[in-house]
Amino acid sequence: MKAIRLLGKEKVELQDIPVPEITENELLVKVKAASICGTDVRMFKNGYKDVSECRPLTLGHEFAGDIVKAGENVKAYKAGQRVSVAPNIGCGTCDLCVSGQTHLCGEYEAFGVTMDGGFAEYVKIPEKAIVQGNVAVLDEGISYQEAALVEPLSCVYNGQKLLNAGPGADTLIIGMGPIGIMHIMVAKLFGAGKIFINDLSEERMQKAKELFPDVILLQGDVEEELQKTGQKGVDVCIIAAPAAAAQAQSLSCMNMNGKILYFGGLPKDREMVTINTNLIHYKQLCIQGCTKQSVSEYRLCVKLVNDKRIPLELIMSDTYSINFFHDALDHAADAKGLKHVIVFD
Repeated sequence: MKAIRLLGKEKVELQDIPVPEITENELLVKVKAASICGTDVRMFKNGYKDVSECRPLTLGHEFAGDIVKAGENVKAYKAGQRVSVAPNIGCGTCDLCVSGQTHLCGEYEAFGVTMDGGFAEYVKIPEKAIVQGNVAVLDEGISYQEAALVEPLSCVYNGQKLLNAGPGADTLIIGMGPIGIMHIMVAKLFGAGKIFINDLSEERMQKAKELFPDVILLQGDVEEELQKTGQKGVDVCIIAAPAAAAQAQSLSCMNMNGKILYFGGLPKDREMVTINTNLIHYKQLCIQGCTKQSVSEYRLCVKLVNDKRIPLELIMSDTYSINFFHDALDHAADAKGLKHVIVFD
């Protein structure tokens, strides 16, 4: 089968490798769609621990497809079912895992990160992923391409759920890449009031405005532009970009009791951010981080997309065959368009 293999820093190859063999407790999924994530780009640019030409890794943690083979001991699934897969698998026994937060497990594994992932014609689903509930059965109302995008959507959902902002919250979203667009979608789902957006790219802001005409563009300095609208501050600010300056400035844009979400990480050389803690104190602000998603959040987001509550089809820029993976990766790395999806026959 064809698979995209990471061999080291800035070294990815399309290789022919054997179709995985499964045991009586595993599933074999024929991949139909797999989307490129910022994590894939970072792993390509920086390499990843223990990955080398001697120990290659099949990338891809956002994927969906068909079960083509089920081990004889697997009772919950069968061949022919359309599925998508939550990528993070916990140990199953630690306190975080038994509380349902398997994505926060210190010993977690993940498709496309610590084990072979979805940029391949077939993926083996191990027993522990099946038992944990990572495999979600898809209804006919959701396409494979949409289902592949449920993984980042559920990360966004996790972050905003942690904020617990409530309906009517005026919201500022900084960063209008695919994650920022998803944050608009989820903010609307949670009943946000006014939604303000900002990005260094005029093209990306205009694209967001085209998709959601009611959003309010803040071009240039966010704090100054926000004040020009007559708005004293916002109730929620989501930084959906690797921007240290935006994280620091967000505190000045907040109303009393405001809530800030730092979504996504910063590069290692810029991870130390100086913030005015007096603003946190005197405005009674809450700063929230988030990472990944629980299995229950993943499954809920599958349902939301299937029920047409979240229009994920809006953020699919282009589709590619696996033979043109490098083109898709280049476009994602250069921030061209939104989500780039590899599709299989």
